Amino acid sequence: MITIESTRPDSPDTDLIIRAYLTDVASRWFGRPATPAEVDQALLDEPFDDLTGDTGLFLVAYDDDLPVGCAGARFTAADPDDETETKTVAELTKVFTLPTHRGTGTGSRLIRALEQHCRERGIRTLRLDTRAELAEACALYERLGFTRVAPFNADPYSDRWYAKTLTL
Repeated sequence: MITIESTRPDSPDTDLIIRAYLTDVASRWFGRPATPAEVDQALLDEPFDDLTGDTGLFLVAYDDDLPVGCAGARFTAADPDDETETKTVAELTKVFTLPTHRGTGTGSRLIRALEQHCRERGIRTLRLDTRAELAEACALYERLGFTRVAPFNADPYSDRWYAKTLTL
């Protein structure tokens, strides 16, 4: 049975699932299995320690006691240069399901759980960036009502941007 729990970014379970995520993504990027050193570098390049408290949320999906998926939300302002604006946008990040659990609805459940947490915080917009190469992820986002939008960042690894308006 799959359960979803809010987890601290520095927990052992988070480290385990994030390493699996980065190994998968980096291996696709390089076209070969990623090395442990490359995964360590990706952890440094893509910090996520802010996905807790007032700045974010990190969820882990468990099958019994084993982490099998994850998804995070970073709370931001619609205009990051406006310090007076409240945090009304959540950027999804680190959305991943182990290959053995894809097609089971785990990814959908993680995103829906993030959506509910965001609604409770008054967040009205979810957005994310990804790559077309991650076809499973793109299909999932589109199935869940995300639409493609113009780029909102200059991430060199992204070639697709999505957004979804939440009803409160």
